[in-house]
Amino acid sequence: MPITATAGAKLYIGGVLAMKSADFVLTDFDSETWVEVKDLESLGSLGDSANEITQDLIGENRTKRLKGTRNAPPMEVIAAINYEDTGQQALVAAEKTKDDYAFKLVFDDAPSGGTPSERYFIAKVASSNEAYDTANSVMKLNASLWVNSNVVRVDAAAAGP
Repeated sequence: MPITATAGAKLYIGGVLAMKSADFVLTDFDSETWVEVKDLESLGSLGDSANEITQDLIGENRTKRLKGTRNAPPMEVIAAINYEDTGQQALVAAEKTKDDYAFKLVFDDAPSGGTPSERYFIAKVASSNEAYDTANSVMKLNASLWVNSNVVRVDAAAAGP
């Protein structure tokens, strides 16, 4: 598959979906009702990193490194404020709770007649701040998503026979 632009990607918020000790799979998101968060400017980044565990070994004069727990940095979402958008309203409402919510990203990378790439995860909406900046700026909604799960990846697929 060739490279693709972020342009055309869509972010959706679902309902409350509790953390679990095992990785999420695609079917965990089957019962969600999705609401698109519109007027997006930036989606930030999404994915896991391992925490570093180190041990300084005197006899080897070397620091040894191990991988620890997995941690996803916050996903920073920026949208032009649209008070009528139900997706933005859902983000603002989710920030007021302690719950994790289901999220879905859909990319604009479907082959002709095929299906696009998708990403599924759960996150707490940690913040929903408004940014006003200068006179020649669009007012923005900045939302920080604390990802609390693995990211379920669905790759784009060509149309079936």
